[in-house]
Amino acid sequence: MSYSSLFKLTGMEGKVLITGGTGIVGTRLTEILKERGYEVAYLSRSTQNGDIKTFVWDIKTGAIDDNAIKFADYIVHLAGSNVFEHKWTKEVKKEIIDSRVKSAELLTDTLKRLNRSLKAFISASAIGYYGADTGDKTIVETSPKGKDFLAKVVEEWEAAADKAAALGIRTVKLRTGIVLSKHGGALKQLVKTVSNNIGAPVGSGKQLISWIHIDDLCNMYVKAIEDETMSGVYNAAGVHPDTNREVMKEVAEILGKPLLPAVPSLVLKMMLGSDRAEMLLGGNNISEEKILNTGFQFRYKELKPALQDLLT
Repeated sequence: MSYSSLFKLTGMEGKVLITGGTGIVGTRLTEILKERGYEVAYLSRSTQNGDIKTFVWDIKTGAIDDNAIKFADYIVHLAGSNVFEHKWTKEVKKEIIDSRVKSAELLTDTLKRLNRSLKAFISASAIGYYGADTGDKTIVETSPKGKDFLAKVVEEWEAAADKAAALGIRTVKLRTGIVLSKHGGALKQLVKTVSNNIGAPVGSGKQLISWIHIDDLCNMYVKAIEDETMSGVYNAAGVHPDTNREVMKEVAEILGKPLLPAVPSLVLKMMLGSDRAEMLLGGNNISEEKILNTGFQFRYKELKPALQDLLT
């Protein structure tokens, strides 16, 4: 029995339009939604997306195929450029913001222009809203916004998504932690360093990582689609954060590789630049109480079983 079938309800159907559908979250979410009987389409810069129905848009020019909006019962907005891939120049920072904010605005502007409603608008967001480092303080959805660049990005991102709510559409924003997936993201980079015998904690190694297994995250999106009582912001990270050192130790043990001494903070800042380094040197203790109160159940609550599922 597949994981998604554990959550399956009879009679669930509808058309889901996904932006950013070819990413690690979108790809897995597509699989789960199709298993549950949904029809899935992508809104993408290219039509070359296998057998998935694809509509084309261009965020930079504001062009969009109106048929995409007419198709959708639900929109899942995952689009956004990688925040860690390049040094944060002025141009890269603009792309990080525009890829999230302008894309959401293009969607909501088109909904308004076509006078089109939806059953729900579900938007990705990030725990970066709270700032790169909040220590071991428990962070809930009403905790204050951080003051760094990513906090600004998330604030503008969510404000753009809220334009759907202003149209009377049920809107859900999932503030996502570190996603663990064997197909990309942070875990792939960790595996690469450990496999090459250069894996090591960074900084003190004590900073908390609020992680979430890819399947738990995707089923949270399904929950947001199907649960009509869900609205507003929800933290989307696992129930048990672990330290940077604990994560590295578990990855090394599973792969049968040694772990080197921690990389000093100063060295990491010299390698990545201060802004990006803070993403690794800081930590957050994210509370999942709100999503748990909806009845959502995590399958992967502990780090070791999650990593074993993905790496063995």
